Amino acid sequence: MKIYTKFGDSGETALYGGTRVGKDAPRIEAIGTVDELNAYIGYAQTLVEDTDLSELMAQIQNHLFAVGADLATPATHTKAAEFRIPADFTTAMETAIDTLSEELPPLTNFILPGGCAAGAILHIARVVCRRSERRVVQLANETEVNPEIIRSLNRLSDLLFVLARTVNCRAQAPEPIWKS
Repeated sequence: MKIYTKFGDSGETALYGGTRVGKDAPRIEAIGTVDELNAYIGYAQTLVEDTDLSELMAQIQNHLFAVGADLATPATHTKAAEFRIPADFTTAMETAIDTLSEELPPLTNFILPGGCAAGAILHIARVVCRRSERRVVQLANETEVNPEIIRSLNRLSDLLFVLARTVNCRAQAPEPIWKS
């Protein structure tokens, strides 16, 4: 099977169900930004040696793929309900945040993105996550979007912040402190 179809050569792509939209449509921008986020998490995962963190990142990547499927399925599609992400992963992320936070020193200063390579990339992923959230909110202002996606991305940015701090802490990489 060939990887290319040529269906997108005119600047359009298909949503689940076949509806054609421009590649610059807000829905496609939201999907693409979630995909970019997923790629950064995959990159960070290649630099992390801790199995628990690597497994958590794999779960996040799978969740983000489901977010993309949810976004690619218009609410009007007959199978839309099958692709809606549930609240359980958001709850799982809250648990992970709480668990990882227990091993971190308390924040006494604002920190800058950085530390070790994996920590810095996780900070990039956090920023891309925030952009993903903004794109989904923008889309939700135009059409119906599963509100759990917004909650999930909001919580994920918090988790990515804690993951970056955890990776840096375990690597004994100092967190750069903001100096006013």
